Amino acid sequence: MDGKSAAMMYIYLPITCFCSAGKTLEKTEGKSFRCLCDSTHSNFIPPKAIQNVRLNQRGPHCQNVEIIATLRSGRPVCLEPSAPWVRLTVKAILAR
Repeated sequence: MDGKSAAMMYIYLPITCFCSAGKTLEKTEGKSFRCLCDSTHSNFIPPKAIQNVRLNQRGPHCQNVEIIATLRSGRPVCLEPSAPWVRLTVKAILAR
């Protein structure tokens, strides 16, 4: 490696590291990289008490499928995906 190449490397490398670090933080700033549900609820909840249902697929942020139901009272509840009544309720909602 000659002197010009070494000088260019010492100038170019810190600049690229400095510029790319800000962009990486900017992309991940508003995202959460963990599961939203700490525990799940498997007892039956009447469908009339459920206002909204959100389904989060497993991915790099969480290894579990998460089903989050918002009740009419506004309280979010994490449902157990393997419970039979949850499967039927989600299937019925997705069919609409």
